[in-house]
Amino acid sequence: MASGTVAQPRSLSNDDPYKHQPGFGNHFSSEALEGALPVGQNTPQVCPYGLYAEQLSGTAFTVGRSGNQRSWFYRIRPSVMHLPFEPYRTDQHGIVGAFDAKTTEATPTQMRWLPFTIPAEPGIDFVDGMHTIGGAGDTALKNGIAVHVYMATQSMNRRAFGNSDGDFLIVPQQGRLDIATEFGPMMVAPNEIAVIQRGMRFSVSLPDGPSRGYILEVYDGHFELPDLGPIGANGLANPRDFKTPVAKYENVEEEWSIINKYQGELFIASQGHSPFDVVAWHGNYAPYKYNLADFSVINSVSFDHVDPSIFTVLTCKSAHPGTAVADFVIFPPRFEVQMHTFRPPYFHRNCMSEFMGLIHGEYEAKKGGFLPGGASLHSMMAPHGPDAKTVENATTRDLNPGRVADRTMAFMFESMFQLRLTKWAIEHRQRDRDYYKVWQNIPVTFDPSQRKVSVKKSTD
Repeated sequence: MASGTVAQPRSLSNDDPYKHQPGFGNHFSSEALEGALPVGQNTPQVCPYGLYAEQLSGTAFTVGRSGNQRSWFYRIRPSVMHLPFEPYRTDQHGIVGAFDAKTTEATPTQMRWLPFTIPAEPGIDFVDGMHTIGGAGDTALKNGIAVHVYMATQSMNRRAFGNSDGDFLIVPQQGRLDIATEFGPMMVAPNEIAVIQRGMRFSVSLPDGPSRGYILEVYDGHFELPDLGPIGANGLANPRDFKTPVAKYENVEEEWSIINKYQGELFIASQGHSPFDVVAWHGNYAPYKYNLADFSVINSVSFDHVDPSIFTVLTCKSAHPGTAVADFVIFPPRFEVQMHTFRPPYFHRNCMSEFMGLIHGEYEAKKGGFLPGGASLHSMMAPHGPDAKTVENATTRDLNPGRVADRTMAFMFESMFQLRLTKWAIEHRQRDRDYYKVWQNIPVTFDPSQRKVSVKKSTD
């Protein structure tokens, strides 16, 4: 290894037992039994091996070809073979889907939470351990977003989850997630993300024991790669680094529970077989995962701190060009070489909402208080920026080329929506009610009698 470089963790575990198909937005084909995919048509009178054809549509039938998303399953039993849905844990589960005055509060105050505590009691799976931090919009109108966290102590035992309301972008922070999907399995470790779109059924096992992480849910549209503009054809998250599962099926007749999130409420239905009985599939509407260490970082090599949009991994676009329903942004390990520059993230008031989390390490602008497994929210137009200690260091340090964020991965969910916070989040014992104090000791250095400034020379 070259002198002066630091090895970066690709994930907290590189033990991935599963095969994948590389690419983003491709039309994939996968079969667990040779010849299970019909040739030349989607719905033959009788499918190979006696399977049933079933389409999963991620967009309306008449959406243009460039944006149309759907996949065909060839499964042992149609997914309709279940008993009627009944309400599940009404007023007891932690998911909120209606962001009104009854369930949420509005506040422009800067918010921070210490690491969310994983419960000591066993028996809490991914679904029961999910809690909504906040959100905006209306699931019935397919407009808005929600931010959740999960703290789970048990694998989902013969239980599967499906979301009628939107797409999940899942960010594990502690413990791998072994996710069974109708398309095949994915092993997702910290420093990786998984995207599971609307309507896809999945079940989460915990191979490392108790687990914690974050979820961004979008109600409208799907995540896509950001446009690169003048960057060119390559850079940021490259399509070839995304991984989609390959078909794997189980033909098991046993009691399963299907939990469905619909208009912010949970419903449960029973069926007498595994939902993961898809023998083959093809299409471009499929779950995927991505290793954040594969991100190709773009940064300033001259002066000034560039806008964080340069670190966008995925975006869900709105009807307003350049404005996102939600962006997923990361702050990865990188070099910093800017001269005559205040290098940390600048002080800011934003027309977007910024929810941040930390997977591991120390975030450069708030070392010590912003911890892995915790979070912060800077709402629309709420002032924010580096804390007093960071300011002092940034204004007195030597500006030599160096590294920033080594062995660290912070991220941001940024959205055009103003988020209302759930009472669970507002009243949580891990809420840092002294967060505002990190800015109170920023020194006032103004002196009208002296014009002492670091000047960028034209020859630099």
